[in-house]
Amino acid sequence: MESLKIIEMLLKRDEKAISELEIHYGNYCKTIAKNILSDDEDVKECLNDTLLNTWNSIPPNKPDNLLTYVGKIMRNNAINKLKYNTAEKRGSGEYTVVLDEVSEIISSDNNAGNKSYSPVENVVEKKELVRIINEFLSMLSRETRVIFVKRYWYFSSIKEIANEMGVTESKVKMTLKRTQEKLKDYLQKEGIKL
Repeated sequence: MESLKIIEMLLKRDEKAISELEIHYGNYCKTIAKNILSDDEDVKECLNDTLLNTWNSIPPNKPDNLLTYVGKIMRNNAINKLKYNTAEKRGSGEYTVVLDEVSEIISSDNNAGNKSYSPVENVVEKKELVRIINEFLSMLSRETRVIFVKRYWYFSSIKEIANEMGVTESKVKMTLKRTQEKLKDYLQKEGIKL
């Protein structure tokens, strides 16, 4: 119910919406950013950017799920901040570790060297990949899906996931390893070149 009220405030350009966003979603956003960034000042900066980006994007956007909407903005801001910070040095936090894990499954340019894609073809290809991954995730058990999303969307550490899920770290590692293998097989079955 709170999210609908905040969206309504944003649509009416009520400046109190910014403080309501921070009250209701600030800790959630900070958790996302802390999993990507190691510096508290960077996290605060990303939170401020996220509040401003949300203010600037509603309207015209009217999200169905404000939590997810704000979380996605925060995640993108934190990743962009990390990229900026690590332009000259190697990063910290879980982001680079997770990217190494994901690179074992999917290369960022899966068809590099084979074809030259136009920007439109790249967008279509990315949307198809997202659809296939969502389809794959829907076939997983709830526990496996939560572990996978916590690791690869929220960049949670193995230890954090184990604590939150009430399982051992070795179970989390094994679940992730098996899920990575299943995803790789599924992507190949769906015609995605790895």
